Amino acid sequence: MEREQLLEKVPIFSGLDRKHIKQLSRIMVPRTYKTGDVIIKEGDQGAGVFVVTSGKVEVVRGASGGKLQVLNTLGPGDFFGEMALFEGFPRSATVRCLEDTELLAMTRWDFRAELSSHSEIALAVLEAVVRRLREADARLSE
Repeated sequence: MEREQLLEKVPIFSGLDRKHIKQLSRIMVPRTYKTGDVIIKEGDQGAGVFVVTSGKVEVVRGASGGKLQVLNTLGPGDFFGEMALFEGFPRSATVRCLEDTELLAMTRWDFRAELSSHSEIALAVLEAVVRRLREADARLSE
C-alpha cells in the first residue's frame, strides 16, 4: 500500500485532507525492526510518533523489572507515541516487536516545522489525540 493511502487510514491523520497527508508522508522515515527489538522504552525521552506499516508490536508497562502489564497489541495501520508530537515528557510505556516490523516515524521537530505554515494539521491531529485519551479514560472507568 502506498504511504499516503496508509496514512489516510490511520486515525490520528484521518481528519486531514489529501494535501496535508502528502506533506506529512514526505517527512516520515521508514524504520525496520526485528522480533524482540524495543522501539521505545518506558521512561525515555519522547521524540515522535510511529505508524505500523507491517508486523506486530506490543505496548507494555513495567518491562524493566516491575510487574509487566500488556496494554495493547498493534498491527498495520495502528500508531503509538503521538503525545510526543506535542510534548517531550518521558515515554509512558515500552513498545517491543512481536515479529519483524516496519514503521513510519515522524519526529516532533519535523511535525512542528510543518505546523509553522499549516496550523490546520495540528487541529486535526489534536482532535484525534484527545479522542484517544477520552477512550482510554473511559476504559479505565469501567
